[in-house]
Amino acid sequence: MNIIIVGKRHGESRSIRLSSAAKHMLLGLLFALPMAMGAAGYWLAERFTAEAALDSNAARAWERDLVDQRQELELLREQTDREMAALTVRLAELQGRVLRLDAVGERLVDSAGLASDEFDFAAPPAMGGPVTISDSIYQVPEITSALRELSDRIDSREQQLAVLDDLMAANKLSETTFVAGTPITKGWMSSRFGYRADPFTGRSTWHAGVDFAGKDGSDIVAVASGVVTWATDRYGYGNLVEINHGNGYKTRYAHCKEIKVSVGDVVRKGDLIALMGSTGRSTGPHVHFEVYKNGRSVDPAAYIHRRPR
Repeated sequence: MNIIIVGKRHGESRSIRLSSAAKHMLLGLLFALPMAMGAAGYWLAERFTAEAALDSNAARAWERDLVDQRQELELLREQTDREMAALTVRLAELQGRVLRLDAVGERLVDSAGLASDEFDFAAPPAMGGPVTISDSIYQVPEITSALRELSDRIDSREQQLAVLDDLMAANKLSETTFVAGTPITKGWMSSRFGYRADPFTGRSTWHAGVDFAGKDGSDIVAVASGVVTWATDRYGYGNLVEINHGNGYKTRYAHCKEIKVSVGDVVRKGDLIALMGSTGRSTGPHVHFEVYKNGRSVDPAAYIHRRPR
Protein backbone atom coordinates (compact mmCIF):
# COMPACT_ATOMS: atom_id res chain seq x y z
CA MET A 1 0.00 0.00 0.00
CA ASN A 2 1.36 3.42 -1.06
CA ILE A 3 0.49 6.77 0.64
CA ILE A 4 1.06 9.87 -1.47
CA ILE A 5 1.70 13.18 0.44
CA VAL A 6 1.36 16.37 -1.62
CA GLY A 7 3.15 19.48 -0.32
CA LYS A 8 2.06 23.14 -0.73
CA ARG A 9 5.35 24.28 -2.24
CA HIS A 10 5.71 23.84 -6.02
CA GLY A 11 3.16 21.01 -6.09
CA GLU A 12 5.76 18.58 -4.89
CA SER A 13 4.58 15.17 -3.74
CA ARG A 14 6.04 12.28 -1.85
CA SER A 15 4.97 8.70 -1.67
CA ILE A 16 5.31 6.48 1.40
CA ARG A 17 5.08 2.78 1.04
CA LEU A 18 3.53 1.09 4.07
CA SER A 19 4.40 -2.33 5.09
CA SER A 20 1.75 -4.94 5.62
CA ALA A 21 1.91 -4.58 9.43
CA ALA A 22 1.59 -0.79 9.28
CA LYS A 23 -1.30 -1.14 6.86
CA HIS A 24 -3.18 -3.36 9.31
CA MET A 25 -2.50 -0.97 12.20
CA LEU A 26 -3.80 2.00 10.25
CA LEU A 27 -6.96 0.18 9.23
CA GLY A 28 -7.48 -0.89 12.85
CA LEU A 29 -7.08 2.67 14.02
CA LEU A 30 -9.61 3.90 11.48
CA PHE A 31 -12.14 1.32 12.64
CA ALA A 32 -11.40 1.86 16.40
CA LEU A 33 -11.73 5.65 16.32
CA PRO A 34 -15.56 5.75 15.86
CA MET A 35 -15.98 3.12 18.54
CA ALA A 36 -13.82 5.11 20.98
CA MET A 37 -15.78 8.27 20.27
CA GLY A 38 -19.06 6.44 20.89
CA ALA A 39 -17.80 4.98 24.15
CA ALA A 40 -16.62 8.42 25.29
CA GLY A 41 -19.99 9.91 24.45
CA TYR A 42 -21.80 7.17 26.38
CA TRP A 43 -19.52 7.73 29.38
CA LEU A 44 -20.08 11.48 29.32
CA ALA A 45 -23.84 10.98 29.01
CA GLU A 46 -23.87 8.67 32.06
CA ARG A 47 -21.78 11.12 34.05
CA PHE A 48 -24.01 14.06 33.21
CA THR A 49 -27.05 11.98 34.13
CA ALA A 50 -25.51 10.98 37.52
CA GLU A 51 -24.57 14.60 38.26
CA ALA A 52 -28.07 15.72 37.41
CA ALA A 53 -29.52 13.05 39.73
CA LEU A 54 -27.07 14.14 42.46
CA ASP A 55 -28.13 17.78 42.07
CA SER A 56 -31.76 16.74 42.33
CA ASN A 57 -31.12 14.75 45.53
CA ALA A 58 -29.21 17.67 47.05
CA ALA A 59 -32.05 20.03 46.22
CA ARG A 60 -34.56 17.74 47.91
CA ALA A 61 -32.29 17.44 50.97
CA TRP A 62 -32.04 21.21 51.19
CA GLU A 63 -35.79 21.52 50.97
CA ARG A 64 -36.18 19.00 53.84
CA ASP A 65 -33.64 20.97 55.89
CA LEU A 66 -35.56 24.17 55.26
CA VAL A 67 -38.82 22.53 56.33
CA ASP A 68 -37.17 21.23 59.52
CA GLN A 69 -35.67 24.66 60.25
CA ARG A 70 -39.07 26.32 59.77
CA GLN A 71 -40.62 23.85 62.21
CA GLU A 72 -37.86 24.44 64.77
CA LEU A 73 -38.26 28.18 64.33
CA GLU A 74 -42.01 27.89 64.90
CA LEU A 75 -41.47 25.80 68.03
CA LEU A 76 -38.91 28.31 69.28
CA ARG A 77 -41.34 31.17 68.63
CA GLU A 78 -44.10 29.35 70.56
CA GLN A 79 -41.73 28.66 73.46
CA THR A 80 -40.62 32.30 73.49
CA ASP A 81 -44.25 33.44 73.54
CA ARG A 82 -44.96 31.17 76.52
CA GLU A 83 -41.89 32.44 78.36
CA MET A 84 -42.84 36.04 77.65
CA ALA A 85 -46.34 35.37 78.98
CA ALA A 86 -44.85 33.84 82.13
CA LEU A 87 -42.50 36.83 82.53
CA THR A 88 -45.45 39.18 82.14
CA VAL A 89 -47.30 37.36 84.94
CA ARG A 90 -44.17 37.47 87.10
CA LEU A 91 -43.79 41.16 86.39
CA ALA A 92 -47.36 41.78 87.52
CA GLU A 93 -46.72 39.82 90.73
CA LEU A 94 -43.59 41.86 91.48
CA GLN A 95 -45.49 45.08 90.87
CA GLY A 96 -48.16 43.92 93.33
CA ARG A 97 -45.49 43.17 95.93
CA VAL A 98 -43.97 46.62 95.47
CA LEU A 99 -47.37 48.26 95.95
CA ARG A 100 -47.98 46.31 99.16
CA LEU A 101 -44.50 47.14 100.46
CA ASP A 102 -45.04 50.80 99.67
CA ALA A 103 -48.40 50.82 101.47
CA VAL A 104 -46.96 49.08 104.55
CA GLY A 105 -43.95 51.39 104.58
CA GLU A 106 -46.05 54.54 104.37
CA ARG A 107 -48.31 53.34 107.20
CA LEU A 108 -45.30 52.51 109.35
CA VAL A 109 -43.78 55.93 108.68
CA ASP A 110 -47.04 57.61 109.69
CA SER A 111 -47.56 55.49 112.80
CA ALA A 112 -43.93 55.90 113.92
CA GLY A 113 -43.99 59.66 113.40
CA LEU A 114 -40.84 59.60 111.27
CA ALA A 115 -39.86 62.14 108.64
CA SER A 116 -41.69 61.26 105.41
CA ASP A 117 -38.99 62.82 103.24
CA GLU A 118 -36.41 60.46 104.77
CA PHE A 119 -38.48 57.34 104.06
CA ASP A 120 -40.22 58.31 100.82
CA PHE A 121 -41.60 55.03 99.43
CA ALA A 122 -43.05 56.77 96.37
CA ALA A 123 -39.64 57.95 95.12
CA PRO A 124 -37.38 55.69 93.02
CA PRO A 125 -34.31 54.31 94.81
CA ALA A 126 -31.15 56.38 94.56
CA MET A 127 -28.45 54.59 92.56
CA GLY A 128 -25.11 55.37 90.94
CA GLY A 129 -21.55 54.24 90.37
CA PRO A 130 -18.87 54.27 87.68
CA VAL A 131 -19.51 52.75 84.27
CA THR A 132 -18.18 49.23 83.86
CA ILE A 133 -17.93 47.15 80.69
CA SER A 134 -19.02 43.54 80.84
CA ASP A 135 -19.40 40.71 78.36
CA SER A 136 -22.93 39.88 79.44
CA ILE A 137 -25.28 38.10 77.05
CA TYR A 138 -27.69 40.36 75.24
CA GLN A 139 -31.25 40.17 76.50
CA VAL A 140 -34.51 41.79 75.52
CA PRO A 141 -34.15 45.33 76.95
CA GLU A 142 -37.79 46.00 77.85
CA ILE A 143 -38.54 42.98 80.03
CA THR A 144 -35.00 42.88 81.45
CA SER A 145 -34.98 46.53 82.45
CA ALA A 146 -38.46 46.27 83.94
CA LEU A 147 -37.53 43.25 86.05
CA ARG A 148 -34.26 44.89 87.12
CA GLU A 149 -36.07 48.07 88.09
CA LEU A 150 -38.63 46.12 90.10
CA SER A 151 -35.92 44.09 91.79
CA ASP A 152 -34.03 47.27 92.74
CA ARG A 153 -37.24 48.81 94.08
CA ILE A 154 -38.00 45.74 96.18
CA ASP A 155 -34.45 45.69 97.55
CA SER A 156 -34.69 49.38 98.39
CA ARG A 157 -38.06 48.94 100.09
CA GLU A 158 -36.81 45.99 102.11
CA GLN A 159 -33.79 48.00 103.27
CA GLN A 160 -36.00 50.93 104.24
CA LEU A 161 -38.42 48.65 106.06
CA ALA A 162 -35.52 47.00 107.91
CA VAL A 163 -34.21 50.39 109.06
CA LEU A 164 -37.74 51.45 109.91
CA ASP A 165 -38.27 48.28 111.93
CA ASP A 166 -35.05 48.92 113.85
CA LEU A 167 -36.12 52.50 114.59
CA MET A 168 -39.57 51.40 115.71
CA ALA A 169 -38.06 48.67 117.88
CA ALA A 170 -35.72 51.24 119.43
CA ASN A 171 -38.62 53.64 119.98
CA LYS A 172 -40.74 50.87 121.49
CA LEU A 173 -37.89 49.85 123.78
CA SER A 174 -37.39 53.46 124.78
CA GLU A 175 -41.10 53.80 125.55
CA THR A 176 -41.30 50.60 127.58
CA THR A 177 -38.17 51.43 129.61
CA PHE A 178 -39.43 54.97 130.22
CA VAL A 179 -40.09 55.17 133.95
CA ALA A 180 -43.61 56.53 134.40
CA GLY A 181 -46.86 55.66 136.18
CA THR A 182 -47.84 54.14 139.49
CA PRO A 183 -46.86 50.69 140.82
CA ILE A 184 -50.43 49.81 141.81
CA THR A 185 -53.71 49.15 140.04
CA LYS A 186 -55.84 50.03 143.08
CA GLY A 187 -55.05 52.18 146.12
CA TRP A 188 -53.98 55.66 147.10
CA MET A 189 -50.84 57.61 148.03
CA SER A 190 -50.45 57.49 151.82
CA SER A 191 -47.03 59.13 152.26
CA ARG A 192 -44.88 61.42 150.14
CA PHE A 193 -41.18 61.77 149.40
CA GLY A 194 -38.95 63.77 151.77
CA TYR A 195 -38.86 64.47 155.50
CA ARG A 196 -41.78 63.19 157.55
CA ALA A 197 -42.67 62.07 161.07
CA ASP A 198 -41.54 58.50 161.51
CA PRO A 199 -44.64 56.31 162.16
CA PHE A 200 -42.77 54.30 164.82
CA THR A 201 -40.72 56.97 166.65
CA GLY A 202 -42.50 60.21 165.74
CA ARG A 203 -39.20 61.85 164.91
CA SER A 204 -38.53 63.71 161.66
CA THR A 205 -36.82 61.26 159.29
CA TRP A 206 -36.03 61.12 155.63
CA HIS A 207 -38.45 59.11 153.49
CA ALA A 208 -36.70 58.09 150.24
CA GLY A 209 -39.87 57.10 148.37
CA VAL A 210 -43.64 57.32 148.34
CA ASP A 211 -46.15 54.90 149.89
CA PHE A 212 -49.28 53.58 148.22
CA ALA A 213 -51.79 52.01 150.58
CA GLY A 214 -54.35 49.48 149.46
CA LYS A 215 -55.95 46.15 150.04
CA ASP A 216 -53.77 43.33 151.26
CA GLY A 217 -52.81 41.12 148.32
CA SER A 218 -53.44 43.78 145.67
CA ASP A 219 -51.32 43.73 142.51
CA ILE A 220 -47.98 45.51 142.33
CA VAL A 221 -46.85 46.19 138.74
CA ALA A 222 -43.63 47.36 137.10
CA VAL A 223 -43.67 51.01 136.06
CA ALA A 224 -41.24 50.28 133.19
CA SER A 225 -39.57 47.36 131.45
CA GLY A 226 -36.31 46.09 132.81
CA VAL A 227 -34.38 43.28 134.48
CA VAL A 228 -35.03 42.11 138.04
CA THR A 229 -31.88 42.60 140.14
CA TRP A 230 -33.37 41.86 143.61
CA ALA A 231 -36.28 39.61 144.59
CA THR A 232 -36.10 38.66 148.27
CA ASP A 233 -36.13 40.04 151.81
CA ARG A 234 -34.06 43.11 152.65
CA TYR A 235 -33.54 44.80 155.98
CA GLY A 236 -36.20 47.46 156.67
CA TYR A 237 -37.89 46.83 153.29
CA GLY A 238 -39.35 43.41 153.99
CA ASN A 239 -39.87 41.52 150.74
CA LEU A 240 -38.30 43.75 148.08
CA VAL A 241 -38.28 43.75 144.28
CA GLU A 242 -35.68 45.88 142.50
CA ILE A 243 -35.71 46.42 138.72
CA ASN A 244 -32.96 47.93 136.57
CA HIS A 245 -34.45 49.84 133.60
CA GLY A 246 -31.21 50.98 131.98
CA ASN A 247 -30.13 54.55 131.25
CA GLY A 248 -29.21 54.91 134.95
CA TYR A 249 -32.74 54.18 136.26
CA LYS A 250 -33.89 51.56 138.75
CA THR A 251 -37.03 51.20 140.91
CA ARG A 252 -37.80 49.46 144.20
CA TYR A 253 -41.08 47.94 145.44
CA ALA A 254 -41.01 47.12 149.17
CA HIS A 255 -43.13 45.43 151.93
CA CYS A 256 -44.51 42.88 149.43
CA LYS A 257 -46.68 40.06 150.71
CA GLU A 258 -45.55 37.76 147.91
CA ILE A 259 -42.94 38.16 145.18
CA LYS A 260 -43.91 36.92 141.68
CA VAL A 261 -40.55 37.33 139.89
CA SER A 262 -36.98 36.12 140.27
CA VAL A 263 -33.59 37.73 139.84
CA GLY A 264 -32.67 37.86 136.15
CA ASP A 265 -36.26 37.92 134.89
CA VAL A 266 -37.06 40.39 132.13
CA VAL A 267 -40.30 42.22 132.94
CA ARG A 268 -42.37 44.53 130.79
CA LYS A 269 -44.13 47.70 131.73
CA GLY A 270 -47.35 46.80 133.61
CA ASP A 271 -46.30 43.20 134.42
CA LEU A 272 -47.33 41.80 137.81
CA ILE A 273 -44.21 41.54 139.98
CA ALA A 274 -45.59 41.14 143.52
CA LEU A 275 -48.61 41.36 145.84
CA MET A 276 -49.16 44.17 148.31
CA GLY A 277 -48.44 43.33 151.94
CA SER A 278 -46.94 44.62 155.18
CA THR A 279 -43.62 42.81 155.56
CA GLY A 280 -40.62 44.53 157.09
CA ARG A 281 -40.89 47.87 158.86
CA SER A 282 -44.54 48.60 158.03
CA THR A 283 -47.74 49.64 159.79
CA GLY A 284 -50.16 48.10 157.26
CA PRO A 285 -50.65 46.84 153.69
CA HIS A 286 -48.93 49.20 151.29
CA VAL A 287 -46.07 49.37 148.75
CA HIS A 288 -43.07 51.57 149.37
CA PHE A 289 -41.98 52.81 145.93
CA GLU A 290 -38.55 54.29 145.22
CA VAL A 291 -36.93 55.66 142.04
CA TYR A 292 -33.17 55.89 141.61
CA LYS A 293 -31.41 57.88 138.92
CA ASN A 294 -27.66 57.39 138.49
CA GLY A 295 -27.44 55.90 141.96
CA ARG A 296 -29.35 58.64 143.78
CA SER A 297 -32.95 58.49 145.03
CA VAL A 298 -35.29 61.01 143.41
CA ASP A 299 -38.89 61.99 144.08
CA PRO A 300 -41.12 59.30 142.50
CA ALA A 301 -43.95 61.86 142.24
CA ALA A 302 -42.09 63.41 139.29
CA TYR A 303 -42.45 60.09 137.46
CA ILE A 304 -45.98 59.10 138.46
CA HIS A 305 -47.63 61.53 136.01
CA ARG A 306 -44.71 61.59 133.61
CA ARG A 307 -45.45 61.44 129.87
CA PRO A 308 -43.23 59.90 127.18
CA ARG A 309 -41.09 62.39 125.30
